Amino acid sequence: MPVIKWDPFRNIVALQDRINRLFEDAFPRTPGEEEEDLTACSWRPLVDIFEEDEGIVMQVDLPGVKKEDVSVEVKNNLLLIQGQRQIETGVSDDRYFRRERSCGSFQRSFSLRSAVSPDSIQASFKNGVLTIRIPKPEEERPKKISVSVD
Repeated sequence: MPVIKWDPFRNIVALQDRINRLFEDAFPRTPGEEEEDLTACSWRPLVDIFEEDEGIVMQVDLPGVKKEDVSVEVKNNLLLIQGQRQIETGVSDDRYFRRERSCGSFQRSFSLRSAVSPDSIQASFKNGVLTIRIPKPEEERPKKISVSVD
């Protein structure tokens, strides 16, 4: 009996292929519809949100995006991050073996739990990470009260 090396990922890849075929069979493309990979033309950057003493910090992964291609807006207690990652034109499409990095426009929006002055929000962009600092409103900040001794 021959010994066969077990590859745990082979079964996962086969399962993914079966699921893809199932969806292609269940939702066939209409005649004349162009083959289009939606993941290649729009994407959704990953965001970490955490709290510090001064307020909320958001870190958005935007590798390959230029600072001038990103905008951050606040309107009606809604923080909107939008921008675009340009398609690299140095290589023609027929030379690619695989293309997984998404490009195109993106948009993320987040509800702010309380009214924050847009002027107090700070945004910085370094090494492909957009960092947004949203200060706590004055009423949420702990206020130290000195107690006098009589």
